[in-house]
Amino acid sequence: MRLPLFATVLAVSVFAQSPASRVEFEVASVKPSADSGPARAQVGLKIDGAQLTCNYFSLRDYIAMAYGLKHYQIVGPEWIASQRFDVAAKLPAGATRDQVPAMMKALLEERFQLKAHAEKKEFPVYALVTLKNGAHLKDSAPAAETSTNLSVSGGGDARGTSVNLGNGSSFTFSNDKFEATRLTMLVFADAFGRFLDKPVVDQTALTGTYDFSIPVTPEDFRAMQIYSGINAGVSLPPQVVQLASSFSGDSLNPDLQKLGLRLDAKKAPLDVIVVESASKTPAAN
Repeated sequence: MRLPLFATVLAVSVFAQSPASRVEFEVASVKPSADSGPARAQVGLKIDGAQLTCNYFSLRDYIAMAYGLKHYQIVGPEWIASQRFDVAAKLPAGATRDQVPAMMKALLEERFQLKAHAEKKEFPVYALVTLKNGAHLKDSAPAAETSTNLSVSGGGDARGTSVNLGNGSSFTFSNDKFEATRLTMLVFADAFGRFLDKPVVDQTALTGTYDFSIPVTPEDFRAMQIYSGINAGVSLPPQVVQLASSFSGDSLNPDLQKLGLRLDAKKAPLDVIVVESASKTPAAN
């Protein structure tokens, strides 16, 4: 069973909100991704000077990048989460990384004829909160000096998932535990929510980067792997989905509380982008 690869985590954690002014890539190539097979797949995002390369992103991931939103805030037909594309683009002279979302939005409108609108929608979510006595998290060591280039990647299979977010930030979910290095709570909430039956919204007000580990039971690990497939748009047999039906994020709270954290089930109104129409086949390069 192929498991999701955190393209939206990579994109949203790297780029700021899209600026209002319209800017475009100087040149861009868009093509369907090669099928990596059912066992394992690899996703990556790289900026080397003025060159942007994205591998194995779904159209939903590109839309999330363009609008600065999470995967669950993109509403549209099922295929936008399952069909994947590679993009190689050149930034115009003088452009900054913060302008990439606006360039991606222009690219989607031109090549995929994307038409979408914004609205509010109420979601069942888990609110990630701190306990009354505060969080008990280990602050990460200061980041080593890095270049202006950027390279982030992730991969996963039935045994687990690993994601490198660059600048020393990473996480793995395997061997019945979630291990984080230099993660903000905002990135952790989005990443952890990929394995749960509801999205996770960060309400901790914590602003640092942290190293921590969260053990899970083998039963919860199996259910969370199944939910990761469901959240990635993978079509799973009903008998597999049934294996995760009794799981709830509440079962994770005893170990989260050791870190001074808790998941509270609630409903919250969130901004969403509704895809009205898009082409499954991008316009020729």
